[in-house]
Amino acid sequence: MPDKSAITLKVEPGARKMIITAGRARFTLPTLPADDFPTLTLGELPTKFALSVPMLKMAIDSTRFAISTEETRYYLNGLFWHVDSDSCQLKIAATDGHRLARVAVDLPEGAETLIDMIVPRKAIGAVRKMLDEGGELVEIGASATKVQFHLGTSVLTAKLIDGTFPDYTRVIPTGNDKLLLIDPKVLAEAADRVATIASDKTKTVKMSLERDKITLTVASPENGMAVEEVPADYASAAFDIGFNSRYLRDALAQIDGDLVQIHLADAAAPALLLADGADGEALYVVMPMRV
Repeated sequence: MPDKSAITLKVEPGARKMIITAGRARFTLPTLPADDFPTLTLGELPTKFALSVPMLKMAIDSTRFAISTEETRYYLNGLFWHVDSDSCQLKIAATDGHRLARVAVDLPEGAETLIDMIVPRKAIGAVRKMLDEGGELVEIGASATKVQFHLGTSVLTAKLIDGTFPDYTRVIPTGNDKLLLIDPKVLAEAADRVATIASDKTKTVKMSLERDKITLTVASPENGMAVEEVPADYASAAFDIGFNSRYLRDALAQIDGDLVQIHLADAAAPALLLADGADGEALYVVMPMRV
């Protein structure tokens, strides 16, 4: 409708239709019985805590790209929230089996009793849109089956995914002894360029690591070959490793700053990505591919 136009909505008694008029425009829309609208019984929310809007934005933006879209593994179709009592942190993680993203923040007051929960992907998307409305604090309430986000005049209530999130900590490498330091933007852009000629869906990029440089290579029987050399800080033994270029770029895109730490072991071991000088707030794991 035109801006500042006067809009009239009219429902006739007994008629299953709504008439909407604005100026010379007129719409007649069918309606459904109001009694058919589902009710979401909230019940008691025993756990209540708050997160700042910037912090929740960061947590969602840094992790939701790794949420699985494979419906058969429904327990991966959301963000996993859990309390780490040892580190006194609230951790939020997502994985699709090929990559992992995890954010850890200081444990908010009141979150100590939080039961492990998986917030569905669609609910996370709605919450992220809600955060753009402004405000300072998001009040969060949770039970064993539901979660509620309250920001200003907006309230979003969602059912949690009824499933068990896998122990993702087992895939976080702890023995990767080869350290690569590189500008994340430079590496992401180079990987994107060479991957344009890839003919397979995975767009596998081979990274050849040598002293103070890496070489990115993509070979395609139909489209030829692309090679790009990128300067880097690397002093360990030379070796080759392959990655899905999109998975690698998605992880690199979440890292602010001029340097990313990429901890490697060998061609078959997953890579661990951290922001240079980061205090453990966010980490990313990308599984390798054969090249």
